[in-house]
Parts: sequence; structure tokens; C-alpha cells
Amino acid sequence: MINYIIRKKMKNIYLLLFIVVLVTSCDSKSEPQGISGKVKRDALTLVSKYPGRIIESYVEEGQIVNKGDTLLRLDVPEIEAKKAQAQGAVNSAKAQYEMALRGATSDELAQVTAKLEAVMEQYHFAEKSYNRVNAMHQDSLISDQKYDEVYMNYQGAKAQYEGVQAKYNQVKSGVRNEKIRMALGAYERAKGALQEAMVAYNERYITAPQHMSIETMALKEGELALPGYGIITGYQLRSTYFRFTVPESKISEFTKGDTYKVNSPFTKASYEGKLVSIKQLTRYADITSAFPEYELGEAIYELKLVPVDQKKAESLYANITVLLP
Repeated sequence: MINYIIRKKMKNIYLLLFIVVLVTSCDSKSEPQGISGKVKRDALTLVSKYPGRIIESYVEEGQIVNKGDTLLRLDVPEIEAKKAQAQGAVNSAKAQYEMALRGATSDELAQVTAKLEAVMEQYHFAEKSYNRVNAMHQDSLISDQKYDEVYMNYQGAKAQYEGVQAKYNQVKSGVRNEKIRMALGAYERAKGALQEAMVAYNERYITAPQHMSIETMALKEGELALPGYGIITGYQLRSTYFRFTVPESKISEFTKGDTYKVNSPFTKASYEGKLVSIKQLTRYADITSAFPEYELGEAIYELKLVPVDQKKAESLYANITVLLP
């Protein structure tokens, strides 16, 4: 009985020792030392300037693309119609301008010449008739009514002759400079409208503005993209930096322009980062209540370190934890 009690006590002692060793080993587990921070990158959001339906997608989430790569193609029928209208306006205005430069053709000149000869014959005939009737009227051989009719015909033929003569002179001397400039202005305006339509037409393609990683694609093929709606979001890979926050009691340990070692505890890699800026965070970030690691009322500052080797830092995931020893 005594041996049983002793064995039971020894068993409890061993169990207690095991628990103590286990707790001690957990407490003694070394935690990463240093100031904790995060890996940050500039976010990019790609939108469409015009409403259109996505008909082709050339990338997937997680893919890395280079500047200028085509990511999506939209179907925008309204822009295609405007492009066709603008091209027609350019063709018409160009023809008008070229016609103004060349002046009248030989056929047009021949037509005006023939018309001038015809009205000139009518004018001469009306003039002779008027001279005869005028002489007879002076001798009181015809009535005033007849004289007025012949005189009216004579004045009408004269006015018609003078009008065609002016048209003939204009055609033969060429188009006025003012009309040429007007035609040129219309041509330039039409070309501007076509250029605007072409810019809008090229917006059918969504391209990568920077070397970036594709994080999220909000729309799929067949869905409608509205103007200003974020279709693709991602990160600019060459904009990687390390962000740390420190209290004012430790800010004297850092100097702008110096290089510091930054460790990534989860990827087991180290990086060299240059401290490029130190700025105070807004007042709401100050410590205004009791914290074990900060003094009450301390201001908080943000440290921004840029990796010396940006290409190496591209392998880091955004928002991963890093340490500043």
C-alpha cells in the first residue's frame, strides 16, 4: 500500500515536472527582436474612360506584367461610329480645300464663258431695242407703256450681263485667299475631330502603366465596364519600401540618408534599406493611453526605407512583416 502511494506521488511529480518544462520551453522560445514594420508598394487601379464590354482578357490574377502590355480589350461600338463620321468629315473637308487651291476647272470656266456670251447677246439685243424705241418715243410714235416695258427689259438684261461678267472674272482670276483660308480651317477642324476620335478608339485597350503585379480583376469577359470603375488593381513592383513606426523616444537612433539592415523573419532574407524620410503621423496616432512599450503622450513617427536593391525586393509580398534590428 505504501509502495502504491509512493509510486502515485512520483507519477504526479513527473507530470508536474513535464508541465513545468513544457511551459518553460514555450516561454523561452526566442521571439524576433527589433522594430516591426511592413512591406509596402504603391497601388495602381486601372479604369476605363469610356463604357464598353470586355471581350478579351490577356492576364490573370497574380501575373506580373511590364509597362505597355495589353491587359484587356473592350468593345465600344459608339466610338467606332464616331471614328467613321470623323473620317468622312476629313475626306470632305480635304476635297473642299484642294478645290479651293486649284480654283475652277476648265469645264467650269467653259460653262461660265458660254453663259457670259449668251447674256451678252441678250444685253446687246435689249440695248438696240431700247435705242430704237427711245427714238420713236421722243417722236411720240409709241406709248409710254410700251417704252417702259422695253426699258425694263433692257435694264434686266444689263444687270444679268454684269452679274455673269463678275462671275466670269472671279472664276478666271481664281479663288479668293479668304475662301482658301476658310477651307483650310474646316479641314484642320475635321482632322482634329478625327484625332480625338482615334484617341478614344485606342482606349478600347487597357494597358499596363508600369511594371506591376496583377492583384485583383474585378470584371470578367462579357461584363460591362463603366467609366471610372476600377477594372484591375495591382502593385507597382519597383515602388517597394519598408514602413516602420517608432515613438519619439527612439527617433534619435535613426538618421535620414543612412542605410539600415532589414530582416524578413518569415522568408529568412535580409535587405539593405536607405532611410529616405521621417515624418510624424497625425495627432490621432499619438499615444494617449497607457501602453507597456510606450510612454504616455509620445508622438509617433513613420520611417520610410527604400531597398537598395529594388529587384531583389520585388520577391517580397505586400504587407509582409519585416524587422529593423
